[in-house]
Amino acid sequence: MPHVIIKLWPGKSEEQKNRLAERITKDVMDVLDYGEESVSVAIDEVKSQDWAEKVFKPDIVNNSEKLYKKPGYDLSDLP
Repeated sequence: MPHVIIKLWPGKSEEQKNRLAERITKDVMDVLDYGEESVSVAIDEVKSQDWAEKVFKPDIVNNSEKLYKKPGYDLSDLP
């Protein structure tokens, strides 16, 4: 614990995903004062055509109260 899940569109290289996981791990350790052995990071690639149903609606719109960093637009304006 903690476990971080990153959802993104496919197309990033393994190097980019590894660098992102390393930086997130470091920040989690620094900010929350956990050891590296306590942190796990997963990357879930979601196709752009599936994004609205698999990520946007369930994780962003329907859980907006849990978002600590919200998208740059007003969620209440969306259908």
